[in-house]
Amino acid sequence: MNKGGKMKRFLSRKTVGALVRGGLLIALLVTLSGFSESQRGDYFLKINKGIDVFGRVYKEITTNYVDEIDPEKFMHAGVDGMLETLDPYTVFIDKDEAEEVDLLTSGKYGGIGVTIGQRDGTMQVISVMDGYSAQRQGILPGDKLLSIDGTPVATKKPDEVRNLTRGEPGTEVKVMVQREGEPEPMQFVLIREEIQLKNVTYADFIADGIGYIRLERFSRKAGDEVRQAIKELKLRGDIRGLVLDLRGNPGGLLDAAVDVTSKFVPRGSAIVSTHGRRPETEKQYASNEEPVLPSVPLVVLADRSSASASEIVAGALQDLDRAVIVGTRTFGKGLVQTILPLSYGAQLKVTTARYYTPSGRSIQEIDYMHKSGDGVFVPTPDSLRKKFSTANGRKVYDHGGVMPDSVVTRDDEGPMVKELLRRSLFFKFATTYAAEHKGEQWSQQPDSALPEFKRFLEEQKFDYQEDSEGKLKELKTIAERSRFNKEIFADLDLLSAALEREKARGFERYKTPIGHELMIELMARAKGEQGRIGASLEGDRQLETAISILKDPKVYTKMLKM
Repeated sequence: MNKGGKMKRFLSRKTVGALVRGGLLIALLVTLSGFSESQRGDYFLKINKGIDVFGRVYKEITTNYVDEIDPEKFMHAGVDGMLETLDPYTVFIDKDEAEEVDLLTSGKYGGIGVTIGQRDGTMQVISVMDGYSAQRQGILPGDKLLSIDGTPVATKKPDEVRNLTRGEPGTEVKVMVQREGEPEPMQFVLIREEIQLKNVTYADFIADGIGYIRLERFSRKAGDEVRQAIKELKLRGDIRGLVLDLRGNPGGLLDAAVDVTSKFVPRGSAIVSTHGRRPETEKQYASNEEPVLPSVPLVVLADRSSASASEIVAGALQDLDRAVIVGTRTFGKGLVQTILPLSYGAQLKVTTARYYTPSGRSIQEIDYMHKSGDGVFVPTPDSLRKKFSTANGRKVYDHGGVMPDSVVTRDDEGPMVKELLRRSLFFKFATTYAAEHKGEQWSQQPDSALPEFKRFLEEQKFDYQEDSEGKLKELKTIAERSRFNKEIFADLDLLSAALEREKARGFERYKTPIGHELMIELMARAKGEQGRIGASLEGDRQLETAISILKDPKVYTKMLKM
């Protein structure tokens, strides 16, 4: 597994001992097999010395410190200190977090099929998954959660509320909600089911003969879902080009990335290799199946949030000249993690290798074993990045993620839209609007809701700060400090008044992105997650670039040979 990010947790004293005596000691013996006898002796001496000193310090402080010490928290701090000298993906996972690891790898859990989050100070249903108990029984996005099995949730954190909804498939859970437009709370009796998170969340034709697949994660079934999505698209029409969207995909299983890539490259094609300290980390991964789409033109969309397994796919398809990469540079995570079982149900996720694309490049951006003079990790400078070649001889570089063949940034929504999103006002309005317009065909013309949304913002006394306001304040401060004459301040006051007038026109100036975000939320109410994703693709500049490349075979071919 190669997905990072859990907080370091408490490691008991017994667990430390079991950790050293168990799996890690075996791993250490294998690692030391290449050392001479004297080197092994020195290494073991240092380890034993470290364990002895660590244990002695822990014991002396917990028993003799002037104030009483919580032994668990103190050990937790010690483990945190050790792991923080390494990369952020090497983490301790306690028993309570084991389910989350299983979810990342299998994509399955027992639940009711909702996404829960905090909006406007209350716990709400953010989205409802198709086909599960919550949707069948009538739970809607925007429903405010009051209690779960009689337990009030108002003061609980989102993770705690999610845990209340989860459990063994087949068990019953009672959910009390307050719905917009309903005078009394509503109770739903739901049955927990095995929820299978989808890797492919959207697949459709987006232009004449051009298919689109959004891949949001890499759990075990990612390759199967991509294959099935392609099969269903083929049944609906001839695929003359395909867009594989990896934007926002944080990664997952390395094997799943290999499986997905295999759907597009010839059998036997090298996809990725891994290299670490131990012999068993030296692995070569290649496609062992016939591709589903062996020659259909392919564009991969990627961005700064495309990481890990996403970068394996993008890097392999780029190195093999099988796809044109469009978007922005990827995250730059080229480290492989292995999960080692510990005592008492705990686990250790440890970085054991780096992975390399078919050309031999590592896409890892940050060297976590070296810091700058200021004590921070810094990316590898461009001057130290080595040059590699794709199958057609195109130049690519290591240590900086995957650089797109066509760099296309997304449009900046502007400060007003960012503030509306931050305060969840699109979400809040869509919930109210859908409740007040039941049975109406507003979903066919979502722009018709814009006037009501404007009135809603006025009622909310919505305000935001333009970038120019901050700059003007800075300029006035500089003018005061520099003792400029009164004419300058008079001019600045005139400029301030002009900016205020422009700010008053904010709704008109940002009407297009406001309408786009509003349409996304309204389509989520009308057609669920499929409606949300479909609406989000409209006016997508990166996607439009991908479509234009696929529609012009000469451009596509030229980009793979440049």
